[in-house]
Amino acid sequence: MTDFDVIVLGAGPAGAAAAAEARAQGLSVALVDRAAFPRDKLCGGGVTGRAQKVIGRVFGTFPEVPYLDCHGVRFMAGLRELGRMDGLPAIRMVMRRSFDAGLRDLALARGAVPFTGRATLDGTSLILAGGRISGRVLIGADGVSSVVGRALHGRAFDPAHIGLALEVELPGPPPPDAVAEIDLSGPLGGYGWSFPKLDSLTLGIGGVERANPAMRQDFDRWLLPRGGAGLKVKGHHLPGGERRPAPGRGAVLLAGDAAGLVDPLTGEGIAWAIHSGALAAQAAAAALALGRPETAAAQYLPQIRAVQDEIARARRIVRLVQHPWLRGRFHAALARNPNLQRRFMALLAGEIDYKDTSLLRMAARMTGLRC
Repeated sequence: MTDFDVIVLGAGPAGAAAAAEARAQGLSVALVDRAAFPRDKLCGGGVTGRAQKVIGRVFGTFPEVPYLDCHGVRFMAGLRELGRMDGLPAIRMVMRRSFDAGLRDLALARGAVPFTGRATLDGTSLILAGGRISGRVLIGADGVSSVVGRALHGRAFDPAHIGLALEVELPGPPPPDAVAEIDLSGPLGGYGWSFPKLDSLTLGIGGVERANPAMRQDFDRWLLPRGGAGLKVKGHHLPGGERRPAPGRGAVLLAGDAAGLVDPLTGEGIAWAIHSGALAAQAAAAALALGRPETAAAQYLPQIRAVQDEIARARRIVRLVQHPWLRGRFHAALARNPNLQRRFMALLAGEIDYKDTSLLRMAARMTGLRC
């Protein structure tokens, strides 16, 4: 089969969701990725409550992969504890190698047709080593360096806002309390993390690359007291969460990291990837039902705007609490205000959104600013 209603380029969470939802809408789908699965992906691997809810809506079930349920979070400033919360809704700690493959398998089980290899774009169709596959709508879910994004906008991301993440895996069983740590004294425009897994501890930092020119050296110093020195370091760019050019034009749509949909405050990317992939598939189905695939972007952009607005609100908070003059004030405020900690965790759980919370006003008040 070489002719499809929808071609999805990129088979990570956004692409798998787009393919699964497009099949649920009755469309024929090609799911294309340049890498064979399972494949490695740099990520802390925390599947939040928000992400779990979206996975349930789109796929109907959580993928059958190993995971560790983590019910506690510790907020840190370097090695100083700012606060700790226990008894939280579970964050499922996964290895992205198995998690992404599991989501892809769920999409294939619905009838998406897999293709592997590097692709050249030709409108809404792709040319692979084995030949050409044609599509009426193309969904680019091919990550931060998106080929589809470059075709639409001339570049995949803005160098001024792109993030860089560095990570190592420290082998060994999880500690008895299995608490996730978030280090707010990490790189500017980001943070550090220590996430327990079934067989390892994931240690990483991420931040805006231009604001942290010595991030590799900073990471080496950060690892020393945590036992991660000398381990193999993985690095990967991340979208900075800025409002990108329109994530679609005509019959071509962008989803997930390709659309810049990563929350710069919480680091949440999986939930928005899956949500945006599903929205892109629904827009494709609506356009094809009209017999006008070129209207897919017009269907998609109003739906994805709510996600973009949420990310814009998060960026305003990040600019405030990560300002070099205000970071210390915010750390002190977080340490003495459990309500602020609870709101942060409620965001991760999907219980509230930025538009529903006074988090920005609280942060501004705590750092002594007017907002």
